[in-house]
Amino acid sequence: MKKTVFLLLLSSSLTCFSQEIALLKYSGGGDWYANPTSLPNLIKYCNSNINTKIKSKPRTVDPSSPDLFSYPFVHMTGHGNVVFNESDVTNLRKYLLAGGFLHIDDNYGMDQYIRKEIKKLFPNDNLIEIPSNHPIFQKPFVFANGLPKIHEHDGKRPQAFGIFIENKLVLLYTYECDLGDGWEDPEVNNDPLEVREKALKMGANIINYIFSN
Repeated sequence: MKKTVFLLLLSSSLTCFSQEIALLKYSGGGDWYANPTSLPNLIKYCNSNINTKIKSKPRTVDPSSPDLFSYPFVHMTGHGNVVFNESDVTNLRKYLLAGGFLHIDDNYGMDQYIRKEIKKLFPNDNLIEIPSNHPIFQKPFVFANGLPKIHEHDGKRPQAFGIFIENKLVLLYTYECDLGDGWEDPEVNNDPLEVREKALKMGANIINYIFSN
């Protein structure tokens, strides 16, 4: 009973704040700070195209910080090692069970590390590939084939994996896609406009899913 009340309080706290999102500053040596223009560009796109009112500058938050509960959406990216300590795991799990959302975007090279850390968070749950008919691919922009391919690395298809709690997606892991690179300023990766548009639209779908659920 106490646990249920606690989780309800945590969940309600997430809805009391103005729209604000954050970048996860994790340990382990990986470049958590990669793609510095990504989130500001995604915020600008969402505010202009899907009627959000997200603060223009994203925050930075540690996984063990109580401030984590101030943000309905937390983004995580990088190329290398990731380590969640016991305090990180406990706080992140509580955050996700309380209604928070974590988007992990493999910027190429993170996969071998992040999967074991996700297992720490949810030892009894497996990452499930998200089908293309899931609402996150349907609105406001339709991605009939699921996650778009933004950058090529190993010739593998892009995949979206998730952890679902009571049928609700709480953790999204985008692999072999590089959404964050597509959100960057145009001159960073010299992506064509149509590629950046695909990335930003998919990002807007993620944001829409969070704020409408």
